[in-house]
Amino acid sequence: MILLNDFFNITNTESSATEIWAELVINTRHKIFEGHFPNQPVVPGVCMMQMVKEILEQVLGKETNLVQAAELKFLAVINPQENNLIQATIMYTTDENGAINITASLFKDELVHFKCKAKLHVSGH
Repeated sequence: MILLNDFFNITNTESSATEIWAELVINTRHKIFEGHFPNQPVVPGVCMMQMVKEILEQVLGKETNLVQAAELKFLAVINPQENNLIQATIMYTTDENGAINITASLFKDELVHFKCKAKLHVSGH
């Protein structure tokens, strides 16, 4: 895990065989914000995707590799000084080849910050 327990923490999760819901707290003092951007912190888009990946891995107990990102939509900036509490939902299925297909979003109340559809493979497969 690259970001989990450093850039962000998971404070609560609920999951089923096909869906994950998580509550996250972003570390407002993380070094990333010194450069992205000084005095105007913004969660980088690549971190949003990585957070989704790491939440999935935490719940499934498996490391994954992102192999395809069909849609990545960055809809609203996450400024951790204004809002460092974010929710995530990940709907997932596993296909006949073992690939995990996800539809995920990061949001706060009605404001959606990030949406994606992607395919991941379990590491080593």
